[in-house]
Amino acid sequence: MDIEAARQQMVDQQVRAWDVLDPRVLDALQRVPRERFVPEAFRALAFVDAPIPLPEGQCMLAPKIDGRILQACEIAPTDSIVEVGTGSGFLSACLATLGGRVETLELRPALASAAAAALRATGFPGVVVRTADATAWEPAAPVDVVVLGASLPAYDARYERWLKPGGRLFVAVGAAAPMSARLVTRLADGEFTRSDLFETVIDPLVNARRPSSFVF
Repeated sequence: MDIEAARQQMVDQQVRAWDVLDPRVLDALQRVPRERFVPEAFRALAFVDAPIPLPEGQCMLAPKIDGRILQACEIAPTDSIVEVGTGSGFLSACLATLGGRVETLELRPALASAAAAALRATGFPGVVVRTADATAWEPAAPVDVVVLGASLPAYDARYERWLKPGGRLFVAVGAAAPMSARLVTRLADGEFTRSDLFETVIDPLVNARRPSSFVF
């Protein structure tokens, strides 16, 4: 496989085609070696337009979803970022390429360890990988960007409270397909704006709050 040709095709035919046009985002997706974050058994599928299996029943997001997340968050070089759901570490590396300090949380120790190793090997040793349950964790201080790489069956305002004024939260919300990918922005007066971006399907966050059920 011609890796560089496949990478360029991924960016041009998948990511751009899904209205990801921010040149910084496209550059990040070209610079970060996605194939180095894919399990060896699936390396030939590194650039396909589909989720890629990871250990313990998890999966990497499709490249076009990564692109839409990165574009929506409008990441500045000095931004502090918290990612929930490290997975392979690929999106963590893209966030670090665009922003400042990145702290990423992964519930599964084996995935956290593999992602940390991949990040070090590809030149991102500054990304802080924590083995933690995001539903029971808080950042030491508010941050500029929060990215949930797992969906919330019911929206939980705890994650928007991690934001500084002007901060942005990406999250997919829904208990079943289709889910709504949403951008939440914290305003200077402490209020929030919420915009629905696109429909998607992303695996749910373990231990996330579930919608209330009613019995009649």
